[in-house]
This record gives sequence, structure tokens and C-alpha cells, in this order.
Amino acid sequence: MEQYKKEFIDFMVESDVLKFGEFTLKSGRKSPFFMNAGAYVTGTQLRRLGQYYAKAIHDTYGLDFDVLFGPAYKGIPLGVATTMAISELYGKDIRYCSNRKEVKDHGDTGILLGSKLKDGDRIVIIEDVTTSGKSIEETFPIIKAQADVEIIGLMVSLNRMEVGKGGEKCALDEVKDLYGFETSAIVSMAEVVEYLYNQPRQGKVIIDDTLKAAIDAYYEQYGAK
Repeated sequence: MEQYKKEFIDFMVESDVLKFGEFTLKSGRKSPFFMNAGAYVTGTQLRRLGQYYAKAIHDTYGLDFDVLFGPAYKGIPLGVATTMAISELYGKDIRYCSNRKEVKDHGDTGILLGSKLKDGDRIVIIEDVTTSGKSIEETFPIIKAQADVEIIGLMVSLNRMEVGKGGEKCALDEVKDLYGFETSAIVSMAEVVEYLYNQPRQGKVIIDDTLKAAIDAYYEQYGAK
């Protein structure tokens, strides 16, 4: 596993973004883990987060694209932080773009924040996590309505690796099949478990045998095939 992935897993835990216990998800599933990217709240956290996304995007898709699109609302700070990190780490200027939830009819009008989209633009979409693909369902037609663009791929921070709406594949694979672009994550839950299981972090074991059994049971029921 790449070093930045290990650092990112530690970073999620330290930032209280990735939690373990018992959580009821929007879907009604009882999950032994929960991720909330809204817990990244400081400048230092956002700077580091942007760097991890930038490295993952660079390693997965390269830098031959023009726009980083972050769906409202959580994708907005992700897009801003990551475009800055790409400039800082790789010297490449990528434009950032996000959608508004409501069309603005005065001043800076329209549905978009940040850069306008132009014919021929190559786009990478950035999100925190994709559980059902709902945000892509909402933003894909918005992006396609702006110009003749090509979506290169989607990057999320964590692949939960559980079945999406179709009941067989994970949400990232469902998005890939439905919209025809690549999907990827900085880390998967399998990598999280591999890295944290019975390994002390700051004097404490995060995933012990009991929690590992709960995670395994969860994937027995909801894991993508």
C-alpha cells in the first residue's frame, strides 16, 4: 500500500472523520463504521486533504484534464483544496467548478460556481464518498448541459465496498456502468481494515478482533460481489 494511503487512513481517524461503533445509515443499514467528511474543519486539515486527493488523482488519472468538478455542497471545499494542492505539488493549473443547488438569477448568474465549462474540457469529479450515486445522478446532467465535455473519472476519499441501489455491485461500479467513466477512491475499506487491524495507533488498537468480526459480518450481508 502506498505511503500516502497509510497516512490518509491515520488522518481520517485522527480528524474524527472515520469512526467505528454502531451507526444507522440513511439507507437504514446498521454499520460498524461511518465516514463524515464534514469533520474536516481547519485550514491545516483541508490543506492535507487536498494533497491526498491530488496524489490519488495524479496516480489514477494523471494530470491531462482541465477542470475539477465538486458537486454541492461538500464537493465545493474539496474541489478548491485539491486544485490548490495540484498547483502546489505538480505545478499544474486546474480550474475548479461546482454546481449551485439553486440557479442564481443576478450578479454571477447561472447554476455553476467557479469556472465556466467549455467545449472540449476534460473533467474529473471529486466527492467525499459515494454510497448510492445520487449526487452523480443530479450533477451529471448539469455538467453535460453546459458544454461538450468529457468526464475522465470520479475520485472519492473512501470506497465503502458495499452494494449500491442495484443490490450487487458497489456504488462506484454502478456509477461506472451507468455513466461510462472511471471511478476510484483514495482508499477502500479493505485497505483501512488491513492497515488498522490489531495495529496500535497512538497506543490504541482501533480495529480489534471484536470490531473486525462486526465489519466482516456487515460485509457478509451488504458487501459488493
